[in-house]
Amino acid sequence: MAEAGRAQVVPPRPAPPAVPPPVRPKVRLKQGLMRVVFGPNTTLSFDDMCREAARIGFQGFDLIAPAEWPTLRKHGLVVTMAGAGPVTFQDGLIHADAHAKLEPALREYVDMCASSGVTNAISVGGQRRGMSEDEAADHAVAFLNRIKGHLERRRVTLCIENMNHKYTDGNFGRIDQVFAHPQWGFDVCARVNSPNVKVLFDIYHAQVMAGDLAATIRDNFQWIAHYHTAGVPGRTDIDHTQEINYRFIAQALQDLGYTGYITHEFRPAPGHDPLDCIREAFEIIDV
Repeated sequence: MAEAGRAQVVPPRPAPPAVPPPVRPKVRLKQGLMRVVFGPNTTLSFDDMCREAARIGFQGFDLIAPAEWPTLRKHGLVVTMAGAGPVTFQDGLIHADAHAKLEPALREYVDMCASSGVTNAISVGGQRRGMSEDEAADHAVAFLNRIKGHLERRRVTLCIENMNHKYTDGNFGRIDQVFAHPQWGFDVCARVNSPNVKVLFDIYHAQVMAGDLAATIRDNFQWIAHYHTAGVPGRTDIDHTQEINYRFIAQALQDLGYTGYITHEFRPAPGHDPLDCIREAFEIIDV
């Protein structure tokens, strides 16, 4: 009976093993994607791409057609850069004989972007077709001065992208584009002197044509509104196998106080899993 009356001592339950908190990205530099990063043979729908992008920590996509903007918003993403609208690779901004037709069309396109809450739109210099760089710059400045007031009122930034004309395959370069050396675009922007006329600095193209990336960015930071990435050589993913140290570039941008977007435009190298490439790219830039 004495044994039955004795209080039973229940040993304490061992504490569960500590689970480390999930590693969250710093997200001090905002990152976007282009569809090409998912590879040429992807089976993912754009809805799937947006879901993966949001899960990793990306903010949005560049150059998505307006019809798909609602899909971005469904996943909490934004249009990080609208397309060029009526501006073409052939004429771009430098051909004066196209300006009369281009101006009203571009104003209408800017209005559409603004009404949808899109604040950046890409643009291009255009093919020279024998025109000197100085003459091309004069024509571009004249046109941009005509529309900069509208851009400022609508709070849309026109971002002129540098391209390389060393490679003629459209996957790697652009034939005869006037804005190949970065300084051409910086000089145009300085002459226009508007907060809404800037450069989209494509790091891949700049490395092919000029190099000296970090110094060029620092010296011209006020004229750059957006960045694109891809590896050199080959325009593939931005891992350790290529010549650009993107971690260094990202740290330079962080140190400069950059608040815009860095969008990845690489093509995954053969044999590389696109989602692994995308995750690695995010981590590299997430300084």
